[in-house]
Amino acid sequence: MSIKEKLNEDLKRALKEGKKERLSVIRMAKAAIINEEKARIHELSDDEVVEVLSREVKKRKDAKEEYERLGRGDKAEELQREIEVLQEYLPQQLSEEELEKIIKETIEEIGAKDLKDLGMVMKAVLPKVKGRADGKAVNALVKKLLQG
Repeated sequence: MSIKEKLNEDLKRALKEGKKERLSVIRMAKAAIINEEKARIHELSDDEVVEVLSREVKKRKDAKEEYERLGRGDKAEELQREIEVLQEYLPQQLSEEELEKIIKETIEEIGAKDLKDLGMVMKAVLPKVKGRADGKAVNALVKKLLQG
């Protein structure tokens, strides 16, 4: 079952069960996918849907941090619940150990030595972890490994 089919099934289930918040998040995700399909002028593959949903999760994480900084815990909690719903449709996230292993292998493959090679490493690592790791976390770990 494709991600879009799963979204449709879950939309129907949330509607029947009266789960308004879940219903709202799924509708938003479907709208983001439809907008992206219109922009690209073709139906999105599962990989492309993962990109869209990852972008939506990132937006919410950034907004959540901002609300926490402003002392709006209620809004931050709401965004956290939205993130959790969206993550159900994304591939299993990599653990820090798994991510570190992939980064170390990539560093060896391309022969990176120091922070000057950060761009090359990021360019090589990101496609390998697409949808399974946050870009900020990848960047921080690559910096740490290249420095130490």
